[in-house]
Amino acid sequence: MDTVRDLNALRESVAAFRAAGQRVALVPTMGALHAGHVALIEAAKRPGTKVVASIFVNPKQFGPNEDLAKYPRREMADVRMLNEVGCDLLWAPTVEVMYPEGFATSIGVAGVSAGFDGASRPGHFDGVATVVAKLFNQVGADAAYFGEKDFQQLAVIRRMVADLDFALEIVGVPTQRDDDGLAMSSRNIYLDDEQRKQAVALPRALGVAARAIAKGEDVEAVLDDARTALVGAGFTIDYVALADAETLAENPAADRPRRLLAAARMGATRLIDNIAIE
Repeated sequence: MDTVRDLNALRESVAAFRAAGQRVALVPTMGALHAGHVALIEAAKRPGTKVVASIFVNPKQFGPNEDLAKYPRREMADVRMLNEVGCDLLWAPTVEVMYPEGFATSIGVAGVSAGFDGASRPGHFDGVATVVAKLFNQVGADAAYFGEKDFQQLAVIRRMVADLDFALEIVGVPTQRDDDGLAMSSRNIYLDDEQRKQAVALPRALGVAARAIAKGEDVEAVLDDARTALVGAGFTIDYVALADAETLAENPAADRPRRLLAAARMGATRLIDNIAIE
């Protein structure tokens, strides 16, 4: 696997893939890779397809009081993991390459970005949409793969692609979980041993709530029970809500696809998770 940091070199590599008759799949990441990222690469590896992974810790999606400076960076380990899983090319630009002097453009996606993480992290999804749009233009992929763990992010990207006529397929890959059910995340490394044991209360509370909602129980009562369980486990809650799986509007009709969404803090570590209502 080659690693490229120059935009011209990236485009030359992608052009060579296409000249050989290959499709191109993109897996955008911020590094600190884990088994969840491996699942994205594996999903992207199809016959006749070359897989490009990107690693870029995007400063535009971090707020002033968030963890940009301490966000884990371990490119050597990431490169080994990408090699082992059979990634074909790593695009690893610097901040100066991604946002050269004079950069002045921002993309905002209204509606789906407004609540939940959009409300808790103002400007976050503008940063996500802007960098993802740049990655799509830089790589020119036929498809891009994103994990469903960041469900609101996936909804924002789908809306942006539809609205701006990007000619690529967006593929959502199911959330990868540890054996105890906790969603895999680069931020899990911030949890100490005791917090890690307590954190499993998040997927458990969502699972109980999702089953109750699917049975037709009162939604607000079920959500209140989930919040009580999380507080009892040591979490500070940002939100626990039921939303339309496409528009992310709250209080969706029962005949619409629905998603249970949550964000909560265990100590200083903010965890997110979601589960479909079957």
